[in-house]
Amino acid sequence: MQNTGTRTPATTPTHCPYCALQCGMNLTPVEGGTVEVSERTDFPVNRGALCGKGRTAAAVLAPGARLTSPLVRSGDGALVPAGWDEALDRIAGNLERTRARYGADALGVFGGGGLTNEKAYALGKFARVVLGTSQIDYNGRFCMSSAAAAGTRAFGLDRGLPFPLEDVPRTGCVILVGSNPAETMPPSLRYFTELRENGGTLIVVDPRRTKTAEQADLHLAPRPGTDLALALGMLHLVIAEGRVDEAYVEERTSGWEEARAAAMAHWPEYVERITGVSVPELREAVRLFCAPEAAMVLTARGPEQQAKGTDTVGAWINLCLATGRAGRPLSGYGCLTGQGNGQGGREHGQKADQLPGYRKLTDPAARRHVAEVWGVDPDALPGPGRSAYELLDALGTDVRSLLVMGSNPVVSAPRAAHVEGRLRSLDFLAVCDVVLSETAELADVVLPVTQWAEETGTTTSLEGRVLLRRRAITPPDGVRGDLEVLHGLAGRLGVEKGFPTDPEEVFEELRRASAGGPADYSGIDYRRLAEENGVFWPCPAQPAADDTHTADPGTGTDTRTRTGTGTGSGSGSGSGSGRGRDSDSGSGRDMSTETGTGSGMNTDTGTASGMSTDTGSGSTDAGIGRDPRTATGTGSGMSTETGSGSGSTDAGIGRVTRTATGTRTATGTGSATGTGSGMSTETGSGSSDSGDSGDSGDSGSGSSDAGAGLRVAPHPGTPRLFLDRFATDDGRARFAPVTHRPSAEEPDDEYPVLLTTGRVVSQYQSGAQTRRVAELNAAAPGPFVELHPRLAARLGAADGDPLAVVSRRGRAVAPARITTGIRPDTVFMPFHWPGEGRANTLTNPALDPTSRMPEFKVCAVRVETVTS
Repeated sequence: MQNTGTRTPATTPTHCPYCALQCGMNLTPVEGGTVEVSERTDFPVNRGALCGKGRTAAAVLAPGARLTSPLVRSGDGALVPAGWDEALDRIAGNLERTRARYGADALGVFGGGGLTNEKAYALGKFARVVLGTSQIDYNGRFCMSSAAAAGTRAFGLDRGLPFPLEDVPRTGCVILVGSNPAETMPPSLRYFTELRENGGTLIVVDPRRTKTAEQADLHLAPRPGTDLALALGMLHLVIAEGRVDEAYVEERTSGWEEARAAAMAHWPEYVERITGVSVPELREAVRLFCAPEAAMVLTARGPEQQAKGTDTVGAWINLCLATGRAGRPLSGYGCLTGQGNGQGGREHGQKADQLPGYRKLTDPAARRHVAEVWGVDPDALPGPGRSAYELLDALGTDVRSLLVMGSNPVVSAPRAAHVEGRLRSLDFLAVCDVVLSETAELADVVLPVTQWAEETGTTTSLEGRVLLRRRAITPPDGVRGDLEVLHGLAGRLGVEKGFPTDPEEVFEELRRASAGGPADYSGIDYRRLAEENGVFWPCPAQPAADDTHTADPGTGTDTRTRTGTGTGSGSGSGSGSGRGRDSDSGSGRDMSTETGTGSGMNTDTGTASGMSTDTGSGSTDAGIGRDPRTATGTGSGMSTETGSGSGSTDAGIGRVTRTATGTRTATGTGSATGTGSGMSTETGSGSSDSGDSGDSGDSGSGSSDAGAGLRVAPHPGTPRLFLDRFATDDGRARFAPVTHRPSAEEPDDEYPVLLTTGRVVSQYQSGAQTRRVAELNAAAPGPFVELHPRLAARLGAADGDPLAVVSRRGRAVAPARITTGIRPDTVFMPFHWPGEGRANTLTNPALDPTSRMPEFKVCAVRVETVTS
């Protein structure tokens, strides 16, 4: 784990660079230039646990594993070291020449789901403002786009999980569809283990008997590409067995009759013929799902990476809606986002049809808002561009020059040999990466950029929790940050301002750009992220002039009104402090109501000259957990506060509704400061007011709430969505009237077997980083073909024999791994490796009509033995 950079002396709390769990970890520099990764127990998601990838993440910081100098293509075709000015000049010059000759849309930008929010935001801005191109998308399109499209269609908003992971062990049943967290995000497996320990049940849907499926109470192994039929068959049984929550459907949904009719066309025996899942198994799955009061469906890439992925996810959402399992405590549909910033990466502008804050690029109001933040004419912003695969397919023809940042499509794209050919046909290719990836090897210019331990920035986890990664060490000489790259290129292309290199400055602009959008970060800043271990979006900034705020209709978290008057004068000093922080272990948040009298109240009183004392108490929602609190503070001067009002809580929801009126007078000599809940600060002359249950923040000179009586508190963030209403125009969730259809490519005589792809525990995505870690390579040294003994017997293959898997797009060769844990009609290959074992040489680029997701998870192949 050697690193030649200058080190800070202290241990730095940060987050893992890999998957969307964003596990907390500590980085400690030690003698000899090494960096030690250790557990960080204060972060609630992983509670100190790390998988092998996280534990060895620092190995990629070593000079031998990573790039430390820009590289440029020489006259003889080799990549040779160069200085930064030469490299940036070459990139800017080629981009300018391409634009002058072919137009702005001949320039392409391809981003990554591992980029921080700041980088993703700046990259989208760079493409649209500096380059003026519509041709930008990112590899996250290959990850969660179908779930995002289905969630937006049903709920009006896409956030991977609409609840924190801590809710999973407390529900009654989880259906886990096409996900293998035991290998893809191992620290999360404890949540499913705790679910079963608490008496809940786990149903796993996967054509393979994975390590996760081995933990399940029921494992359903459908034929790849038939998850849609399976969900429809279960909904059919829900209807037929009288398990529909009719009152919920009537009160909180729309479109039921059409969806009901579609489901009734998928009777159990028909679904068994399509999926291979028996009718008794279907009935048992429905019984387990419907028996408890609360239940969840969680999907991952299995059902999503299909040419019908949006409808497939929609069918699972329909199952939740019909049984009343969405928008209720400990229930709902969620997507287990994959990439490290897969959630934030799709929210702030590097997606082809999107502006920051998850705004639509086609929305005139969104264009005006973002253009004002950027200081440009809304009409100058380009429209939506091509989706990820379509962009890659257009390389060398419509798109002549490409900038790649944080992605390796030579390994990760479908029909990868074709994509590699398109990359080679470009007039110019520039790649920013930490290592010399297979895509970087094709580039005309390669820029070495910083890694997670060498930079500060934010990511957004699969829970929708915005997190702060902190810089622990200085990068080696010759390495720069992606923000520095964009700043340097923008300046060379004539845009001198608007691309700062300081990530916090970028985040402050991102906050303004996202304000009022579906993914509203405007109430989040670096200080809060550090103090609160992350903040869940949406988190709008509270208004500063009048403390009247209504949350987004899709969140329903916070509605409040306050009025009052006050005067005061004096000088001197005093202090008061206290904490009233909500620490409930249940599903509620701050349930206190600050009033002179009423339920769940805070009462502030101050008596006697020269002394002010505040006390307050409050409680969380009934039945979930109580949170008594008391805060006191003292200060010079005399303060009297009176008021009356009422407050209400909503059990299990985490909602606050409050109204308060009152007057406040402060006289005497003195000033005071106080802090409540770690979220607010109050200053005022003549009174000390502190510890107000995390909901107050006053400021004034010579008065407390001077002239307006306002107490503006930060929005607490939104861990749980949809508990009051959904984010649609009418507040109702929408059923999707979907029906099963075959995969884009079904088996035939020439290609009689189905291929599905996925990950293994010791490698990550395209393997560009993890394949450089010796310990991980020892555990997972290369690709393989997993097949059933019956198929192996027909081929005459033994374990370890080389097998060729052939599709209509190409051929891959890897050793056989024979197991009864896969269907006889299916083979599996992991997709982390380049070369002759590259699984994505075989995969089908057929696209979902809504999400534009390629069909990675199912295609027709034949399997052949390979003779020496």
